[in-house]
Amino acid sequence: SGSGEGDLQAGMETRELPVEVITHILNFLPIPDRKEASLVNRSWYFAAQDSLRKEESLFYNIPASSASLGTIKSLSRRRVCSIQLTNVDSSSTSREVINYVASYLGPHLRHLCLRGSSITEACFEELLFACHCLTTLDLSSCNSLFMPGTLLSKQETVCRAQVALGNLQDLNLSGVRYLSDLTFNRLTRCMPRLAKLSLARCHITFEFDAYHGSRDYNSSALLSFRNLLRFLVERAGSLKALDLSCTSISSQAMKSLVQVKNLHLQEMVLQGCRDLSNEAVEVLCHHQPRLTMLDLSGCTELTNRAILALCFHLPDLQCLKLGKLPRVTDAGFQGISHLTHLQSLDVSECSLVSSSELVKALGAIEGRPQLVSLNVAFCALLKDRSVISL
Repeated sequence: SGSGEGDLQAGMETRELPVEVITHILNFLPIPDRKEASLVNRSWYFAAQDSLRKEESLFYNIPASSASLGTIKSLSRRRVCSIQLTNVDSSSTSREVINYVASYLGPHLRHLCLRGSSITEACFEELLFACHCLTTLDLSSCNSLFMPGTLLSKQETVCRAQVALGNLQDLNLSGVRYLSDLTFNRLTRCMPRLAKLSLARCHITFEFDAYHGSRDYNSSALLSFRNLLRFLVERAGSLKALDLSCTSISSQAMKSLVQVKNLHLQEMVLQGCRDLSNEAVEVLCHHQPRLTMLDLSGCTELTNRAILALCFHLPDLQCLKLGKLPRVTDAGFQGISHLTHLQSLDVSECSLVSSSELVKALGAIEGRPQLVSLNVAFCALLKDRSVISL
């Protein structure tokens, strides 16, 4: 009985706490725990919502349905800045949802994701022109938007797009099948502060020269490496991250790319680029020594030679992904102790890696920053002894 009264009194005291105090407490909790805390009562619910307001990495998923209209109004009162629109098409319902998002959320949006949507050009422009604070835009696999080839073709829309995209730093165009030099140039010219670009799975022509020596790179039929190289030369001082995963980039093209004058990348993702050679990686390491994140997963031609090169020439690496490299053995990790800032390492599905060298290397850097994450999934040679030592 006494215990029950104590619990009741504690509950009453908790409910009487000001929402601001509860919000401050919840700020110390991870997002999943805040979600659970929001179920306590009404005060805790509002406190949890307030604590999530500053989480820009938290995206609110908004389906293009009439049921979302009330939700959009509710999110506007909380000044939500990160959303993902799903199931968007050319229907009247989708147009109404876009109109609501533009009217109620547009002025506060910083991160907008339209991944895989079938949004029309008119709806995209309506939404875009309402957003003046965008820093992140995800148009990955938005093929219907780029298929006509008329995106930002009018001077009036270009001027308005320059205002909306003037502060954009992160652009994701991965998986866009109909991306051409012309539409790429129109879009990126509106983004003077662009620092991160993803062209993963895009059909980029690396060998074929469609311009025959001309420098007027505005083809409406293809996306060329020559135009990408021109873009990198122009933006070398501001671009810090590049994703060319699952493209057919050749070793020669990679050498040309990393040697662009004044280009100092911090992140590079080359996942699934099967034509890259050891020599190309060595040139990459020599000319881009400031990399903090590198993903070479699935680059199946690479051997220990490439791994040793990055261990000795990329001292600032914090995240390194080397999964699915069938030719790499433990010998390739003999120099990993030189990566004193390394926090995350992925060697999953490297069938010839037993992690014996990793154990030695990690033991050699005791007292320095240690790994936070190590992925050795599907490493068939991994033994209990290595796991215990790690």
